[in-house]
Amino acid sequence: MSHSNHTYSHATYRLYDDKADFAKKAQGIAVGLTVGSWTDLPEAAKEQMQKHLGQVVSVDVHEPADAQPGQRYADITIAYPDLNFSRDIPAFLVTVFGKLSMDGKIKLIDIAPSSDFLSAFTGPKFGVQGVRDLLGVHDRPLVMSIFKSVIGHDLANLREQFLQQALGGVDLIKDDEILFENPLTPLEKRVEACASAAREAEQATGQKLIYFTNLTGPTFELKTNAKRAIAAGANGLLFNVLAYGFDALAELAADPDINVPIAAHPAMAGAFYPSPHYGISAPVLLGKLMRIAGADLSLFPSPYGSVVMPKAENLAVMEDLLTPALPQKTSFPVPSAGIHPGLVPLIMGDFGPDVVVNAGGGVHGHPGGAAAGGRAFRQAVDAIKLGQTLEQYAEKHEELRVAIERWGVRTS
Repeated sequence: MSHSNHTYSHATYRLYDDKADFAKKAQGIAVGLTVGSWTDLPEAAKEQMQKHLGQVVSVDVHEPADAQPGQRYADITIAYPDLNFSRDIPAFLVTVFGKLSMDGKIKLIDIAPSSDFLSAFTGPKFGVQGVRDLLGVHDRPLVMSIFKSVIGHDLANLREQFLQQALGGVDLIKDDEILFENPLTPLEKRVEACASAAREAEQATGQKLIYFTNLTGPTFELKTNAKRAIAAGANGLLFNVLAYGFDALAELAADPDINVPIAAHPAMAGAFYPSPHYGISAPVLLGKLMRIAGADLSLFPSPYGSVVMPKAENLAVMEDLLTPALPQKTSFPVPSAGIHPGLVPLIMGDFGPDVVVNAGGGVHGHPGGAAAGGRAFRQAVDAIKLGQTLEQYAEKHEELRVAIERWGVRTS
């Protein structure tokens, strides 16, 4: 494995401590997570170990004058020699935040892997542009719909639910992340049923559709199961990345035979990002790492719904999915939870054109049914594109009018 001798990857931490000498603490991290000990080493050993030694890049102390206990913190950036770890995400994460994650009130808030490290990852196969190309939709946000309920349904019920969503003109439909292999809707049968419903809907709407089948099973069977799903007609995969690990996603994304977009579900992310004091920040977890590992779409809690993530953090996730600073293709941000047509102006205003408007209840809860729910979303998107308010557009578009009556319009 060739590494240039002098490339470093960076990690930034927020460390809360009322009394710590932060500069000393930073030095302890740089040494402790690399060569282990430094001061006790003889000079000859130091010379040999120097290239493996972590470096303190910056220590930025925040000490409000009237600080209450627990408010004093520092943002510390450490550079880790690429020489120390192999080019895979588990090795990177264990290096920068393995043991350290258990060392008091410390949160990993940013990462900047070296270009050498990043070059090992193919990233998203399709990315924003590729997904748009598959659908032939280049001039508006995409609309995604989610199954309302999945467990205990037989194939006929599942197919009908799929068909109704698809008839509304949505671009993407995803399985529920809690749908696993089961006797009522086994993988091949489920995919065949939904793919045939997609074809039926396409004849009615003239619109292409990507169906993200939930990819499940034991880790070492994932590739086989992905290929089974694709052979049965799946043209997308949904993946619970955090339950399996980023490396599983990277392996799937790099496999030339798994030639469909992958949507990353944020299941379990709440175990990592919400605390100010512990864990891994949402932009690192659901933004940078998902994109580097190869997610074409990354779902995360919207700032508008029931599962709340602060808007600043939300937009930072989006930035990391879309920034040109990474060599990997860009990934679609999919702010999710609590989305209804009345939020579309806000979503498009906050997230710009490259966003997926993702709805469950906002489609299925429409008084006219799921097909009308999908149409209401499409009409809301069209209204904004035409420079009209939703209320103006709703005068001539019944599905949108009914949706606004049901959920209202949010402007902030």
